[in-house]
Amino acid sequence: MARDEDEEELTVDAPKEVDMFTSVRCLGYLSSFTLLVAVCVGMYVRWEVTEEAMIMVIFILGLVVLGIASILHYYFAMEKASLSLFHLWFGFLLGLLCFFNSTALDSNVKELVANYLLLASVTMKMIWALTERICSSIRYKPTLLTSSEFLELLGFGIASTAMLLHKSVAIIGMVVALGALIVDLRMKSLLALPNLVSFALVTSLVLFKALDITANPYALGCYLGRQLCEPLLDMYFSGLGPSDRWRPVLSLGRVWRRLSLLPLSVTELAFFVLAALKLGHLELWYLVIPGFCLFGLFWFICHIILLMTLWGFHTKLSECQKAWRAQRSSSRSLDQVMASRGIRHFCLISERLVFFSILSTIILGAVSWQPSNGLFLSALLVVLPLESLTHGLFHELGSCLGGTCVGYALVIPTAFCSADGQPTLLPPEQVQQLNMRSTGMLNNTFGCDYSTSGVTLEAVLTKLRSFLELRTEDGPRHDTYLIFYSGHTHKGTGSWALAGVESFHLGQLLELWKEKNAGHCSRLIIVLDTENSLPWVKEIRRMEGVYVAAQGAELSVTRVDPEGGDIPLLGDFTSEWVEFNCNPDSDTQWSDKGRTVMAAYGVSKRWSDYTLHLPTGSDVAKHWKTHFPKVTYPMVHLSNWCCGLNLFWLCSVCLRCFRRCKLAWFPPAVLDTGQGIKLVHS
Repeated sequence: MARDEDEEELTVDAPKEVDMFTSVRCLGYLSSFTLLVAVCVGMYVRWEVTEEAMIMVIFILGLVVLGIASILHYYFAMEKASLSLFHLWFGFLLGLLCFFNSTALDSNVKELVANYLLLASVTMKMIWALTERICSSIRYKPTLLTSSEFLELLGFGIASTAMLLHKSVAIIGMVVALGALIVDLRMKSLLALPNLVSFALVTSLVLFKALDITANPYALGCYLGRQLCEPLLDMYFSGLGPSDRWRPVLSLGRVWRRLSLLPLSVTELAFFVLAALKLGHLELWYLVIPGFCLFGLFWFICHIILLMTLWGFHTKLSECQKAWRAQRSSSRSLDQVMASRGIRHFCLISERLVFFSILSTIILGAVSWQPSNGLFLSALLVVLPLESLTHGLFHELGSCLGGTCVGYALVIPTAFCSADGQPTLLPPEQVQQLNMRSTGMLNNTFGCDYSTSGVTLEAVLTKLRSFLELRTEDGPRHDTYLIFYSGHTHKGTGSWALAGVESFHLGQLLELWKEKNAGHCSRLIIVLDTENSLPWVKEIRRMEGVYVAAQGAELSVTRVDPEGGDIPLLGDFTSEWVEFNCNPDSDTQWSDKGRTVMAAYGVSKRWSDYTLHLPTGSDVAKHWKTHFPKVTYPMVHLSNWCCGLNLFWLCSVCLRCFRRCKLAWFPPAVLDTGQGIKLVHS
């Protein structure tokens, strides 16, 4: 008993560990508390200076709402309802702090304190968001706007109704543009960052001046910083692939997707009408009127084509959804169904058309520029991110869909499980299950060879030669060739241990690949479920001139609990990796500490330069004749001519160098190859 009491005392007195997630979350709470104090001080100062009773009423009402939110959270466990009230009112009160501003507040000490608290709040918010992502304590889910972002946008828009009607409408337009920009950043659209820069410049330099609003820069900066910091960081840290990011759009029903064209059409029409108001300014009528007529006609044609393109895309997507639901019992994903029905080809051509729509909007906005018209400026800010989102959707789907992938597997289903080296066969049902699930990731399979007695080097070379010579039914080579090997290897080199004393080296495989892939741009992915895969992974990282990647496993015996006896075996990595790739709801965390089965991948230096086949001029012409009337045929030649100019070759070179450096210096934990195969490392 005395010993038990001593042990109990030691347990009580031992220092308690606080996990990283709790510390990071405390930083978020501190940011919200600082914002609460800043809002309270700011509202009190405005009431003190202006002596308006309405401000005090709103301030007291805000405190009451905060109390109700606290009661719902702590006494009724209604966390979502309380947080909804919290974010809605904070957006509303930040809007009031931003709009109710005067020069009399500049010299007020309390106002200065409130401003510094706002800066401290947004700074802590940014540090919190960055720390969460660095520590991998956040799990990404496909979404367009989070509930907190939507409610704070709604609250800020409601606060603008305290102003005159035309000012309120312009501010609401700015809020809608901000929401579209957040979605644009979260979807990692190609033009998201230029949109962010244009939004910041127009808002800070022109919009509020046009509306004659002296906004509080600290409150406005705090609001915009809190809204934009997480989507901006997610452009780098988010590991979701293109199809995962766009899942909320791709999973929508046919009716909702087609109804979404209605607000887009209304917004585009409103922008055109507001741009036409420039014709009333007759200072430079000899330039404005001809320019607007010419570029307005170009804008109108481009946007008619844009709406027709979106309608055609929704029609094809509905067909893919219908076919996928009919085949849901099989292992094919929606991405594979979309790839088999020509969505990638459609998106690559549509991307060019949407780019012309964006270009026409920019030109028309420049020709009809109205720095004193807040409604025109807000409409321009709304239209640009919406068109950027459309361009991003087609660009992403065109980049990740449609690539054909063929795979071959060589499995020696044995694993050492005892000290005397006696092998144990994998259960046949497990082998069959892994085979069915892993081949579900591929468009085609060349087969899977199982051997318990070993394979000769000659047989392996013959099989691989035949595999690497495979072509699609139409004639071209496949885009991706995947080789899977699970079995024993030699220490130090990672070479495959074959029958007798023979072995298969990485150099032999690469020689075969260069021979069969000469003059083509296919890529090779090697998946190794072996005990010594790291030598191949490291060697591939130093390779140049080819597109090769290796996914390896590392079985850590040192981390095994000696009492538990759960020794990692060959095949454990395959089971987890296939589950991670095939199941979108998989909870596998490769970065967890204490894992006995770890992963590592390596890609060649030019891996990030890889692109799939692009449509030719004849492909564009054929697509145009199929989907558009003859009146628009001149746009075909313009599209082919402009796309052939490659005006952004310098930008593409810089972007290519940036991607290479990023992949070499800061490789992501999950690298999506765009074909349902994700490479991971622990």
